[in-house]
Amino acid sequence: MSAPKTITTRSTLPASSPQKPWSHHLTIDTLYRVLQRTLLSPFIAWIIVLCLRAQVTPPTAPAFVGAVAYAILISGLFIAQTINHRVAHGIPRTVDSDREVVLVTGGASGLGLLISQIYAMKGAAVAVLDIRVFGGGDEERDGVLGEGVCYYRCDVSVRSELEEVKKKVEMELGTPTIIINCAAARINGDILLNLPVDAFEKTLRTNLMAAFHLYQTFLPDIIAKAENGGTIVTVSSVLGQLSPAGLSDYSASKAGLSALHRTMEAELREHEQIKMLLVETGQMATPLFGWVRTPSHFFAPVLEPVEVAREIVAAIDSGHGGVLRLPAFAKLVSLYAILPGAVQQVARYMSGIDQAVASGNRNGHKSAKKDRVD
Repeated sequence: MSAPKTITTRSTLPASSPQKPWSHHLTIDTLYRVLQRTLLSPFIAWIIVLCLRAQVTPPTAPAFVGAVAYAILISGLFIAQTINHRVAHGIPRTVDSDREVVLVTGGASGLGLLISQIYAMKGAAVAVLDIRVFGGGDEERDGVLGEGVCYYRCDVSVRSELEEVKKKVEMELGTPTIIINCAAARINGDILLNLPVDAFEKTLRTNLMAAFHLYQTFLPDIIAKAENGGTIVTVSSVLGQLSPAGLSDYSASKAGLSALHRTMEAELREHEQIKMLLVETGQMATPLFGWVRTPSHFFAPVLEPVEVAREIVAAIDSGHGGVLRLPAFAKLVSLYAILPGAVQQVARYMSGIDQAVASGNRNGHKSAKKDRVD
């Protein structure tokens, strides 16, 4: 087996995507963000109260009483949310990009590539682990990652390769303090009865076993050597909870990945400076899901990878752990399991989730899929 290859690339910005019509941006997520910054903001709620007082509104007037009650309610919810997050995830750690060593698996393309570029621009030392070869060969491909980013060609599902890469990363960059697991296998899109055994096993190896090997290989040194602690980011999917038809391998692997993350979080509870961030997203505009048509762009919009990358980096830089779910509907997915069976069936039928993959296959997208890791 050849040694993992290290490549340092120079900085360039990715090409801008084609401009979309204004209606493309009108989604339930847009409305939710507007509400968060207006009617659901404690600041705005108390501004309304002050405006009423500035108009000399009597304290006993129904409008004033209602405004005060609403402001107290919104403020109470905000305080409760803050306390809940602090109790659940502890005191945030200080994140200084100039001193962080960021390790990204699956960072040669898609979401992982964007996160790598962002941290490179922020001055962090970045190590990208991916089985893909830049440019389709062994030569350096200029302008793919940021300046100072080291690329290590590595199959993260193979423990021996990971252990070899670990030595090189620690020697060249230092002990990683932020680990972001973005590696994912391609979508097969076959029903269980037609799914080849090797395809199912490959999905589990890439999506689940790779994370197991990654964390067992790098976590001990983070716990022992990182003075300021570290952050572990697991990029999973809401499909692990929704389990659409045609995605048995992908959904099973992502459900296992989320469970692995939560179990590891419980086991690391005594290490308060190790922050655990679980990311569960809906469909993203990457080659991984490029052939799948979203059932409803308004309720389940296709996420732009740059938006997801920005949210993940912001969550890491805040120093907090927790769960990040995107888009807005993903925040409600946990409630799906407690719905009556009949209601679940109606919801699946109306959302079209079980027809999305089959529709993509019928439209000829399956033949265009290539074996890749995104």
